[in-house]
Amino acid sequence: MAKVFTITVPPKLGNKRRERTPDPRYVDGQRLLVEAMKYLAQADPIRNRSAIELISEHVRTRFRMSDSPLA
Repeated sequence: MAKVFTITVPPKLGNKRRERTPDPRYVDGQRLLVEAMKYLAQADPIRNRSAIELISEHVRTRFRMSDSPLA
């Protein structure tokens, strides 16, 4: 029968979380995409619907899941 060895590691008590500060490039990128969607909606909402949906999908999936202002 095999033996299982465990190595205990003491917790780091002095590990404080870094203060969150917004990255202006992240915020500007989101603002730019929103302005692009507004422009497309004002120009011709019916013909530009697929482009607006594409940008909207990018904002909902990329910015919320993988992008981080702290990265």
